[in-house]
Amino acid sequence: MDYINISETFLTYWPSVLVAFFGTIAGSHWINHLYKNELQSDLLTFPSQLEQRARFRKPLLFLLLMFCFSKAWSLASGLQFAFLWTAVALLSLVTVTDFEQYVIFDVMLLPFAVCGIAYTVYMQLPFAEHLAAGLGGGLLFFVLAVLTKGSIGGGDIKLIAALGLWLGVRSLIALIAYGFVAGGAAALFLLVTKQKSRHDYFAYGPYFALSGIGILLCLLNVSL
Repeated sequence: MDYINISETFLTYWPSVLVAFFGTIAGSHWINHLYKNELQSDLLTFPSQLEQRARFRKPLLFLLLMFCFSKAWSLASGLQFAFLWTAVALLSLVTVTDFEQYVIFDVMLLPFAVCGIAYTVYMQLPFAEHLAAGLGGGLLFFVLAVLTKGSIGGGDIKLIAALGLWLGVRSLIALIAYGFVAGGAAALFLLVTKQKSRHDYFAYGPYFALSGIGILLCLLNVSL
């Protein structure tokens, strides 16, 4: 009986470990390549600290990808799984680059947005609602960027717009709420521990991206 349980566990989780491993290697290599291309620009916030700020990247990215792949593997199949895994992988990489360098690359957001449109069509979701969520979310964050004088960046605007294409209006509203609450709590912690001051820039993108991953997996679970 123990042998059977071990075999079932191995068959269940080995794809997650394998995909997470290669995803971590490929994703990290892609991020390094993007950083290298931007070293002469002003896009990176900490260009002189690339290695220092990336020291925990691979183990954390591996654990995130392995967990998400396991959940997606157990809840979806076929093309739906391919769409979901693409979304999770890209959102994970967005989380990494925004944490490390306060930057969200368009080359990651564009395929994410295109896949969101394709996923909406494939799953026969209300296209007009999802398109409205993308446009409305992007417009809302553009207004917030103006009002906060840059506290919300251009990457955040495009990320929310792309997430709207995937989630629709109600789920996007929930995501924005979760992201601001989680990001606010993290910002407060950094202020209290004096790791940041009130005038320092704070990256909210990772909290929206991680909330997006969570909501996508939860919606998939509810649809079963």
